Amino acid sequence: MALELIEITKRVGADTHIHPTTLVLPQGSFNVLLGTTLSGKTTLMQIMAGIQPPTSGQIRFNGKDVTHVAVQRRNVSMVYQQFINYPNFNVYDNIASPLKVAGMAKAEIDRRVMAAADLLRLRPMLKRRPSELSGGQQQRTAIARAIVKDSDLILLDEPLANLDYKLREELRDELPRLFAGRNAIVVYATTEPVEALLFGGNTATLHEGRVTQFGPTSSVYREPKDLVSAKVFSDPPINMTPVEKRGGELRVFDGKVWPAGAAGRGLRDGHYMLGIRPHHVTPLATDAASGELEGRVLVTELSGSESVIHIDVGGATWVSQSHGIHPFEVGTHARLHADVDQGLFFTTDGERVS
Repeated sequence: MALELIEITKRVGADTHIHPTTLVLPQGSFNVLLGTTLSGKTTLMQIMAGIQPPTSGQIRFNGKDVTHVAVQRRNVSMVYQQFINYPNFNVYDNIASPLKVAGMAKAEIDRRVMAAADLLRLRPMLKRRPSELSGGQQQRTAIARAIVKDSDLILLDEPLANLDYKLREELRDELPRLFAGRNAIVVYATTEPVEALLFGGNTATLHEGRVTQFGPTSSVYREPKDLVSAKVFSDPPINMTPVEKRGGELRVFDGKVWPAGAAGRGLRDGHYMLGIRPHHVTPLATDAASGELEGRVLVTELSGSESVIHIDVGGATWVSQSHGIHPFEVGTHARLHADVDQGLFFTTDGERVS
């Protein structure tokens, strides 16, 4: 069983919301749609569900063409970032609602609801109404309703976005476990690269209605095929600079010389764009091939375990994200060290080279 999108497009008037897209999502897979707001994630999920029809292309499920099959005739569940529950139903009835609509026997409904409630730790709240629940409990209820239906396709559209930090972290840890061992295809939309990395599975990076790359999450992160995919999969933003490679050296920042590092050593001499993710830029030099950069501190963000520093380097902002507390003051001069061994090289047109 697989969900196949074949050259799917979506146009509204003169605007193209989804450019030609082909994806194959296998049975039992956990898939992340990663992109900024308005990149096309929700539209693509609604096309998958049958809520919106594609303008062109074909959707196949388990080998059958379902392009024009209405959402009511598909075994699909969708959870949104808003807490969508029936306000006049208690938690039990909210969870049970799709099973009652399907005409399932009461005993089977009760068995499934209790199993889902136990999984999401909702049993003590089954008699409460949504207004009596916390935000996290309401979202757990919505997720339980999606699980209890035993859908072939479960779509999660930024379901944790409106939760506070603690609840978000808790549910991030739980979600992969909730769907492990099920035959359902799970699709999870997010703007946050860290969520994609935590969930694993597969990730599709989206930018302006285009899927720029799709594959195992770790591969998409470590081996972006182009600059757009690398930018989508980096938060804080990936640091970029034009460089000229000459032998074993790089000319950067108006003539400053860096070692080419492991990533650039085998490249032909010439002009490239170099990307280095913030966690490979640190206040302290390492044993790796290190490039020094200096500039004025623009922003400092200190937490209990890490420091994020933004500095102005010749008119470009570079970001360092490092372990420990490094108390730079805004407006002062800072010297940072980039691990060039971890650099990503792109052509001046944005294609990855290695």
